[in-house]
Amino acid sequence: MADIALQRKNMVASQVRPSDVTDRRITGAMQAVAREAFVPPAFANIAYMDDPLAVAPGRSLLAPRTFARLLQLADMQSDDKVLIVGALQGYSAAVVADIAKSVVALESDKGQSSSAQAALTSAGVISSVKVVNGPLAEGWSADAPYDVIIIEGGMETLPDALTAQLASGGRMVGIETGPGIGRAVLFQKVGDKGQETLARRVAFDAAATCLPGFARPKAFTF
Repeated sequence: MADIALQRKNMVASQVRPSDVTDRRITGAMQAVAREAFVPPAFANIAYMDDPLAVAPGRSLLAPRTFARLLQLADMQSDDKVLIVGALQGYSAAVVADIAKSVVALESDKGQSSSAQAALTSAGVISSVKVVNGPLAEGWSADAPYDVIIIEGGMETLPDALTAQLASGGRMVGIETGPGIGRAVLFQKVGDKGQETLARRVAFDAAATCLPGFARPKAFTF
């Protein structure tokens, strides 16, 4: 376990901080949360690798530096309600729970949701995290609106349901994928209530696996 703790310390020191992550709440949370507890046991010894970690068919945990930069881009506040789309086994929810007021962790795979519930309970943060199961592209309207929505993976299209669940002035972050280099983007709902628009800003290059339901429909050919 001492070696794992050292890996976590090195992850923050050599991957996260050198990537212009200056928010100490994020580095502190990532230092405190045992990432290896939120991946399948077979992946525990590589939980801190500096690359996306494929933990299930077609699904990957974001690289630590990418995840940290995405959180910083979201500019979470202590009283925010956050929706995480594609929460897998709950690592992101555990980190965000150390920063924001409450977290809804949405996962489409029932096995991953069950593992997330168990891991978050074991970590002692389940009181501020609600684990829910359903299609990722539909979000979770029951607890909307959200101050922050974190799309934990790639997207070729942005589902309308998520935009509708974002509070006025809210921020949504994710990684646009497709041909070429992936890019982390920030969306913010701005304007007068009822007449809001969604402002978009590209922040940095990043790699991610496209989430189920977020792929661009294939063009029909004869």
